[in-house]
Amino acid sequence: MTVNEKVVGKIEKGFVVLIGVGQNDDRQTADKYLKKMLGLRIFKDENDKTNLSLSDVKGQLLMISQFTLYANCRKGNRPSFIEAGAPDMANELYEYMVEKAREQVSVVQTGCFGEHMKVSLENDGPFTVILDESLMG
Repeated sequence: MTVNEKVVGKIEKGFVVLIGVGQNDDRQTADKYLKKMLGLRIFKDENDKTNLSLSDVKGQLLMISQFTLYANCRKGNRPSFIEAGAPDMANELYEYMVEKAREQVSVVQTGCFGEHMKVSLENDGPFTVILDESLMG
């Protein structure tokens, strides 16, 4: 990932995590998503079964704030971002998530909150997972 043509975050095997913070999100919300994300067993084991978590494979995280995930496109052709968290609140919660992730994952890289970032991704495998309140138990 680059900002102003300077590499600011880069990982090897692991997750690229796009984080959208909503108006009603809080630390409890963040903790729930982190627990689910870090527990996902989507890496292949010795039998070629997706049975290993990020910690099992000593994976890394690239965590990127992405308010545009809250784009509401229900009406018209211009997305509305009214449901996204206010910048100060969203940045505080994003930084909290990064701090908590670093307590459990040895390599956590980040983007630059509020900056124009260029993200390159090589998706090696079948998984792109959306963690959303409505899709989690």
